[in-house]
Amino acid sequence: MRDDDASPPNAESSPSPRPRVAVAGASGFVGRALLPRLAERGEVVALTRVPPAGSSGAIRWMRCDLFSIRETEAALEGVEFAFYLVHSMMPSARLTQASFADLDLLLADNFVRAAAAAGVRQIVYLGGIVPEGRGASRHLESRREVERALASRGVPLTALRAGLVMGAEGSSFQMLLRLVRRLPFMVCPRWTQNRTQPIALEDAVSLLLYVLGDPESLGKTYEIGGPDVMSYRDMIVRTAQGLGLRRRTFPVPLLSTRLSRLWVSAFTGTPRALVTPLIESLEHPMVASERRLQERAGIAGLSFDEAMRRAIVAEATSPPGSVDAPRAALRGERSRLRAASTVRSVQRLPLPAGRDASFVAREYVAWLPRFVGPLLAVDDDGKGGVRLGVRPLGVDLLSLRRVSERSGPDRELFRIEGGALVAASNESHARLEFREVLDGSAVLAAIHDYRPRLPWWLYNATQAQAHLAVMRGFARHLSRLDAGQAAPSNSP
Repeated sequence: MRDDDASPPNAESSPSPRPRVAVAGASGFVGRALLPRLAERGEVVALTRVPPAGSSGAIRWMRCDLFSIRETEAALEGVEFAFYLVHSMMPSARLTQASFADLDLLLADNFVRAAAAAGVRQIVYLGGIVPEGRGASRHLESRREVERALASRGVPLTALRAGLVMGAEGSSFQMLLRLVRRLPFMVCPRWTQNRTQPIALEDAVSLLLYVLGDPESLGKTYEIGGPDVMSYRDMIVRTAQGLGLRRRTFPVPLLSTRLSRLWVSAFTGTPRALVTPLIESLEHPMVASERRLQERAGIAGLSFDEAMRRAIVAEATSPPGSVDAPRAALRGERSRLRAASTVRSVQRLPLPAGRDASFVAREYVAWLPRFVGPLLAVDDDGKGGVRLGVRPLGVDLLSLRRVSERSGPDRELFRIEGGALVAASNESHARLEFREVLDGSAVLAAIHDYRPRLPWWLYNATQAQAHLAVMRGFARHLSRLDAGQAAPSNSP
């Protein structure tokens, strides 16, 4: 089935007595807490890139690369409900040319396309509280974009927005604990005066379960939080008290989030890829504007002190290494990706008014030789085949083939079949696509699972940089088209 030809699911029909529920991001700390309670209600399909060995009772682990619509469709087959708990902070290739926001957006778009095709009746998403009336951090703005993407294909979405989720294995909580344990004196930048409203992990999970299959929650967005509102500095002080430690804090008027993430990463040992988006989010108050869902559910939430106490106890009784699992997983994934030597590149492009992804794909093929120069020959056979070569030598650099059953107005997909620049062992997996996102307000140009033939160091210094230059040039060209300052390259 093509990605865009599925009918919207029937949200009014009754769920099965024990429905099949998928959890994307099941290996995260919220997902792991959700799985056993969810298994009491139905059959659970736990999706992750690296599943643990075997399944347990009603929980069936399934390997799923969410960058692949085919794999995601297969994973969601027969699923009635789905939880989306994904954040793309983990690497997905040896070289990734993309912002985390564009990766998150592409993953969410893949998931909702697959969910629509599979007839999923509800998606439940856990995102972040987004401040209104002021510029949000890139991390929080990305959470809002993911929410928009998940709601864009007709599958009813229920979105829960939370600040800090207090759980033993949560990245934010672990950073807080390590700072308090390792630093007897802490400078507190201005952003530590911002207010936050933490919520206990078990309360967040209870609310996720409460909205599952709830007709009143379809199409709704709720902000959730615990009963206590405090500053980040207060949270540091109360955490020290809970640990029985004496810690002194010193407010400083200036300390940028850039410097903050450097010292937080250095003193906690947390990878900078995880620290950066979290620290950037602290520039904003993270307080729920209302808690109507919790009032309806009767879940006021644990106090901060009780949630912290339970998280500390859970950390102390966790199996050895489980708390450091995110860092270990990051190291292991980087090692595996280094051996695979693949490339992923995702670039966000403007979409000219009245145009679609199909137009952008055709325009790219027509524009490319004009940008690169007369040495590059682009041969479009009119039947879905495109070859890029060196004109004087007659050498094909890249050979592309349009995947007609996966292409349409809002997404054009090409398989990279070969060429002098492609490693022979990877010809059948590499692909290029152009897809509309965010209700047609932008296009993502993405290369997946590409393995270069050039030596890795040479590829990084030449072909990889050339690709970025081409994408930047094409983005400028599309912007001029949108402003009416240029004619389409493929126009007569």
